[in-house]
Amino acid sequence: MIQRLLPFLTLALLFVGLSLASPHFLTPTNISAVVRQTAVINIMALGMTMIIIAGGIDLSVGSMLALSGMMGSMAMDRGWPIPAGILIGLATGLACGFANGFISSRLRINPFIVTLGTLGIYRGIALIASSGLPVQALPKGFSFLGEGSLLGVPFVLWVLLLCGVAVHVLLEHTRMGRYAYAIGSNPEAAFYAGIPVAFHTTAVYAVGGLLTGLAAMIECSRLNTGQPTAGQGYELQTIAAVVIGGGSLRGGEGSVIGTLIGAFIMGLLANGSDLLGISPYLQQAIIGAVIILAVLLDEFRKRRTAG
Repeated sequence: MIQRLLPFLTLALLFVGLSLASPHFLTPTNISAVVRQTAVINIMALGMTMIIIAGGIDLSVGSMLALSGMMGSMAMDRGWPIPAGILIGLATGLACGFANGFISSRLRINPFIVTLGTLGIYRGIALIASSGLPVQALPKGFSFLGEGSLLGVPFVLWVLLLCGVAVHVLLEHTRMGRYAYAIGSNPEAAFYAGIPVAFHTTAVYAVGGLLTGLAAMIECSRLNTGQPTAGQGYELQTIAAVVIGGGSLRGGEGSVIGTLIGAFIMGLLANGSDLLGISPYLQQAIIGAVIILAVLLDEFRKRRTAG
């Protein structure tokens, strides 16, 4: 029980600690900045939660974000309206996620290998399509997606809440969600129980890709540019958010609330490190150590339960 509550306790302690350590932490400007900065990882992590629950993993989400952002940005740069550009970014993410799921499930190739390969493919396509150059001539109204506010609340927070509710409903109240947990817990048993494993595995990856496409457009909106090099290292942060939030890399476990808490823990760590003048290089080491610690706790809990 304590290990289940650990992410909540960690977030609370981190929040209190940073409030005491820096007078700038609790300012409305800084809290708003944390929300906007973590929204991209949060939304990507929601998709990764579904994938990890189904027993998979996606190492290509950073490259997928770059490619989706470039496709949407290039469309707007060529005169397409803002909604059409956003839809193109979403469709690109959906297609990339579908490809990952289809190859790994239909061809029965380990998803680690598949997504390691597509990590390079998607990044390469983004660089080829843009000739390695960023897209900067984006419409002014597009910045509202990442930087605007609605009812005094950052607009991205509304988007994040909507995505969180949608994924929670999908996981807890639909056949697709129940099948995802079953596939992640025991894919062979799920297959013999009549569950179309390949179809639902592909669907989970496709939804993850769709959410990554949305995160890509938010990232482009915040930066007001499309960058073919965007998203480098995001796969580490996304997976870390799921694991810190209680998801198991063995599959069959994970939750929306846990993932959101895990992502905000990482966001607070990064923000607090900046406020306290801690090196960004040390931040990377801290993230890696936190992942190992979270996995160790998960393994310890499972062995204790089994024993």
